[in-house]
Amino acid sequence: MDKKVLKGALLVGLGASSYGALATVVKLSYANGFTTAEVTTSQFSLGFIGILLLQIFVKTPQKHQQDSERFSVLKLMIGGTSMGLTSVFYYFAVKYIPVSVGIVLLMQSVWMGLLLEAVLDKRLPSKRKVAAMLIVLLGTALATNIFSSAHELNWKGIAWGFAAAFSYTISLYSSNSIATHLHSIKRSLWLLAGGLIIIVLIFSTTSYSHFNFNILWPWGIFLAFFGTILPPLLFTSGMPHTGIGLGTIIASVELPVSVLFAYILLKEPVNLLQWIGILLIICAVVLMNLKSLKA
Repeated sequence: MDKKVLKGALLVGLGASSYGALATVVKLSYANGFTTAEVTTSQFSLGFIGILLLQIFVKTPQKHQQDSERFSVLKLMIGGTSMGLTSVFYYFAVKYIPVSVGIVLLMQSVWMGLLLEAVLDKRLPSKRKVAAMLIVLLGTALATNIFSSAHELNWKGIAWGFAAAFSYTISLYSSNSIATHLHSIKRSLWLLAGGLIIIVLIFSTTSYSHFNFNILWPWGIFLAFFGTILPPLLFTSGMPHTGIGLGTIIASVELPVSVLFAYILLKEPVNLLQWIGILLIICAVVLMNLKSLKA
């Protein structure tokens, strides 16, 4: 393998692994008495400050199309609301269900993304992509252990998990399609700003009167660094070397990493059928990206 490709693969893998640790840390913060409002607000506010500092100290190309840039910033902030909603919905989900189930539900963005692509392009997905969707659904059924323990799953958690997947699908589209002419740090800054605004609006009426600022250390710092600052930088550095196809496949390591973190730190049980389901979902991601990988 080419050294640049190998370096890119390592960067993308580290970025995905960073995302994989988040839900377990959120669960641990809940166990320490913190709320979803405190967790999400600290993550996005500290993440925004971190990216803002990068924007100030890292020189980025300056453009003079001010009117066009203002419109791009507005679109990024609107698109960024889906990032905030994804965190809110996902962190609500893992209050009710195991992290191993929550991350599998979040990965439903694989087939949701295909449907969104079909609607936007006004074109039916290929047979290969349809097969990938079916594999994801089968893998999900196994990974959530639905055949043997459906009665044990909290349906509030399932609903929040699917809501998170839908929002994540929109978030992926926003991150990859809106104002791509701007520098990645600037784009991340305004996407985070939109996410932070929607989080504050959601929780402002009920959850901030007794805000516990102890969430900022170490939980908020960890979530901000590994959830909103480091992964975008690693992805934007690694993806150009791997390409979208290989990069997407490597990024799917987030799924087993998340399950392993929950297994080790939270002692969440994961049986053989669940691991088979997780493997099937990863295989579906590979199948979807075979064409671009060969290219």
